[in-house]
Amino acid sequence: MLCSLDAENRGLEVLGLPRNDLIYQAFRRFRHREVVHLSRLKNGLNVLELWHGVTYAFKDLSLCCTAQFLQYFLEKREKHITVVVGTSGDTGSAAIESVQGAKNVDIIVLLPKGHCTKIQELQMTTVLKENVHVFGVEGNSDELDEPIKAVFADVAFVKKHNLMSLNSINWSRILVQMAHHFFAYFRCVPSLDMDPLPPVEVVVPTGAAGNLAAGCLAQKMGLPIRLVAAVNHNDIIHRTVKRGDFSLSKTVKPTLASAMDIQVPYNMERIFWLLSGSDSQVTRALMEQFERTQSVSLPEELQSKLSAAVTSESVSDEAITQTMGRCWEENQYLLCPHSAVAVSYHYQQMDRQQPSPPRCCLAPASAAKFPEAVLAAGLTPQIPSEVSALEKKETRCTPMRKSDDWTLMLRDTIEDIGQQWRGHFPNAPE
Repeated sequence: MLCSLDAENRGLEVLGLPRNDLIYQAFRRFRHREVVHLSRLKNGLNVLELWHGVTYAFKDLSLCCTAQFLQYFLEKREKHITVVVGTSGDTGSAAIESVQGAKNVDIIVLLPKGHCTKIQELQMTTVLKENVHVFGVEGNSDELDEPIKAVFADVAFVKKHNLMSLNSINWSRILVQMAHHFFAYFRCVPSLDMDPLPPVEVVVPTGAAGNLAAGCLAQKMGLPIRLVAAVNHNDIIHRTVKRGDFSLSKTVKPTLASAMDIQVPYNMERIFWLLSGSDSQVTRALMEQFERTQSVSLPEELQSKLSAAVTSESVSDEAITQTMGRCWEENQYLLCPHSAVAVSYHYQQMDRQQPSPPRCCLAPASAAKFPEAVLAAGLTPQIPSEVSALEKKETRCTPMRKSDDWTLMLRDTIEDIGQQWRGHFPNAPE
C-alpha cells in the first residue's frame, strides 16, 4: 500500500489528462493510480485514503493543485510572491513540497517545535532549497498564527511584498477539497437510479474545519451527504455544533491526533456565512466578538441550521488507540490517529446498531507519519524507506524562541526576500 508507483502507472493519462495539464502536473507524483483510493473494510467500514501524495497527507491534494494554479499565473504575469504558512504538522510539509525550487515563489513556514511528530518536522526541515525558509516556534499552532495575523493585518506591507497564504484560509484549497466529498459519495452510494438520490454519511476528522467547510459547500451544491465533524479532545467545533458554544478552552491539550490540536478553527467563519444565508454582517459581528472575548454563543437560528447540516463527536486518546487496535485486528489495516478519530465514530454507531446510510470515513494521513501513535496503540509501525531516509538528511530550521519578537523576525525575513528578488522580476516588490 505504501509502495511508490511509476508516473506512467498513476492512471492520469487514462483519465485523458495531457502531460502539460495543470492537474496532471499536480498529481503526477501521487503513489496511487486513482490519486484518492477507497478501502472497503469489514462491517461496513469505508476509508477514503486522501494521503497518497508525496508527504503522505491529504494536504497534498489541494496544495499541489493550488501551487500549479499559482505558478501558472505568476509566470504569465512575471511576478514573484512570498507565501507565509503556519502549520500544526501536515500543511507545512505539503506546502513546501508543492513550491520547493519554484523560481517565482519563496515560502516561509512556521512550525510548532515539539508539537509535530518527528517525521512531520523532518519533512519540513530537510528541504534545503533556497526558496524555503522554516522557523521552529516555541509555541503551539494557535500561538504561531499570531505573528502571521499581525503581518497580514498590515495591508500596505502585504501589498508591497506580494504576500499570500497557503493555509486553508486560501479559497483555492477549499475548492479542491470539495472534490473529496463528491468522490466519497459516488464511491459509496448504493445506486444512482433512485429519486431522490440516497444519502451518504461522510465523517470528517477536523481541526481548522477546512474539509468540513468544503463538505458544507458540497451540500449547498446539492450533494446528498450527511456530515459528521469528528474532533479530538480540543472540541470547540463539537461544542459549537451541539450547543452553539463557540468559545476557547483555557489551553490546547496535546493529543495523539496532533494536527487537530487547534482551538481556533478559522474555517468556521465560512460555515457561519454559508448557513446564515451569506449574511456578511452577522458573520462579521460574530467573529469580531470572538476576537474580543474569545467566546460566542451562536444565535438560535444559526445554531439550528448548523446542527441540521452537521453532527459531531469528540474522541479521546484512549478511543483513538482502541480504534486503531480494533481496525488492525479486524482488517490488518493501520489507521493514523486522525483517521482513527473518524473511524471511532463509525464503530460507536455500529456497536449501538444505529440504522444509518452508507458511511465514508475520510483518512487524512498515512499511519506511516505517526509511528508514536501506532506504538501507543500496541501496534508495529510500517514506515516506507523514503520516510526512514529523512533521519539521515541535513536539516535547516531557524528557532523562534519565546523571548524573540516573532512578528519582527517574520517581517525581517520577508524584507530580506524582497531585497533578493528586486531586479529579477519586473513586478517584484519595490
